[in-house]
Order: sequence, then structure tokens, then C-alpha cells
Amino acid sequence: MHAGRHLEKESLIYRSIKELVDVLDPTTFWQIHRGTIVNIRQISGITRDFRGRLQLKLKQRKETLPVSAPHAHLFKQM
Repeated sequence: MHAGRHLEKESLIYRSIKELVDVLDPTTFWQIHRGTIVNIRQISGITRDFRGRLQLKLKQRKETLPVSAPHAHLFKQM
């Protein structure tokens, strides 16, 4: 079971990340980490931490999300 947040709402999704990746539109939703998928329209910024790893900032969210190395290639065109 995976919990997700949409702005101020929370929802439970009873699918694995792999299943979600297979059914979501890849032009809108990207997997950025083993357990994280984001709507790319909600990305407000991309930075690198002191080790050079990518970090995402989403609109309407305070925390940053790490991008794992296997998924970093998605951001080369941004």
C-alpha cells in the first residue's frame, strides 16, 4: 500500500509503484526514486545537494524530494 498526497488531500493507492508506472502517462508522471512518482507539471525547481545529487522542489510543498541516480537522466533535458 502506498500513501500519496494531492495538495491538502491524502489518498491511498493499492498498487505497487511498478503497476502505477505502467498505467500513468509517461509524459506527465515520472518515477524519481524507488518509491516516488511525481507529476512533472508540479515541479517548481531542481537543485543539486552538496554531493551533486538532484533534489526536486514541488509547488505547494515545503520538503524537497531526492532523485535517485537511475532516474536522474530524465532531468537532462530540463
